[in-house]
Amino acid sequence: MIRTRACIALAAAALVGGCRVDTFIGIGPDDDPPSVSLAVSPSTASRGETIGLVAAAADDYRVVEVEFYRLDFGGSTFLGRDGSAPYALDTVVPAGAGGEVRYLARAIDDARQTGESQPVSVIVR
Repeated sequence: MIRTRACIALAAAALVGGCRVDTFIGIGPDDDPPSVSLAVSPSTASRGETIGLVAAAADDYRVVEVEFYRLDFGGSTFLGRDGSAPYALDTVVPAGAGGEVRYLARAIDDARQTGESQPVSVIVR
């Protein structure tokens, strides 16, 4: 929403003063962050095997992209992004993985607000 306010001094009415123009650019006060859910296939995989991550993202205006992460001890590893639905990414189960590997999706909307999925796990066999 773009809203502009302006005052104009009218010389005929002998109004003397400044003219102030304020411009507001934004989505609006009712803009909500995006929501995103993540699914993985297969849910059980071997080290070095390719798995598919698929995210469903929604926003009250527009989702710009979805980023995919692998959750590691002490942080996360950025895997990639997709800018169009269906939001998807293929990745490989790390060679050193044991037990399970967890993944997360982050949706970003046109106001740069973010929403994160619940983590999903792949059991490493």
